[in-house]
Amino acid sequence: MMEEADVQGAVWRGRVPSCFSLSPNHDTSREAEPYYVMLPRLGYLPLVMDSVVRHFAKSLPRGEEVHGEEVWVESDGTALKWQYPIGLLYDLHNTNFTLPWQLTVHLKGFPRGELLEGPSREAMEALFMSALKEADCLKHRGHLMGELQRKEHKQLWLGLLNDKLEQFWGVNRKLMETQGEEHFRYIPFRIYQADSERPFIQKLIRPVSPEGSSLTLSHLVEAVNPHRQHMGAVRVVTHGISPPLDTPLQWLSVNLSYADNFLHLVLTPCSTQP
Repeated sequence: MMEEADVQGAVWRGRVPSCFSLSPNHDTSREAEPYYVMLPRLGYLPLVMDSVVRHFAKSLPRGEEVHGEEVWVESDGTALKWQYPIGLLYDLHNTNFTLPWQLTVHLKGFPRGELLEGPSREAMEALFMSALKEADCLKHRGHLMGELQRKEHKQLWLGLLNDKLEQFWGVNRKLMETQGEEHFRYIPFRIYQADSERPFIQKLIRPVSPEGSSLTLSHLVEAVNPHRQHMGAVRVVTHGISPPLDTPLQWLSVNLSYADNFLHLVLTPCSTQP
């Protein structure tokens, strides 16, 4: 059986083979060759776009500038929410799980009103830290994030930014403590469905029942979809895999949460294979 550190390391190393192509709406001075890259599942688009933009900027007419706030990415006609983790975006929008993931880059015409404005590293850092604080409020009433030093907050961000597992988990393991209890207060999670008008579902779910028994992924899905047809009709995907529905929620939260300490779960039809 894999140790928790092995599971966490495997999640950290998750990558999505991806192919960026420049939107045909751009005038170019030469053919824009595709850009292939292994995108980190735990990362975010604003953290990886510099090299992508530099690649395609070489094909633009001389003197044409690229403004970062105008850059956006789409997958199969859907503008991608840059504040979502890359692995979540892949699981949510590439429903056929084809590789490499085909992405289209737009260097202008940012779809204001459809996407959150200001896709920069600074904005991403602020949103990331806000998510960590929200997760800690659910797990520990916000006590642990409040006890971390400023340099530890920065260490979390730099560990993610620089893809340094030990740097990140040197602080993150503190956030996964149960403070003398056997479980968290609530499980930080969000459930997504590609065909839903809601961005995601989020509720207060405890990892144990009132009687003290461990609750599982099956309980969570049933709690957010009480009127849905039987559990066999959907598949829960995270990090490109489908965890068994009898997996305890506490274990999932510690080991399969994204870097922001949330479980990001995608519900797909059972006929869709991850």
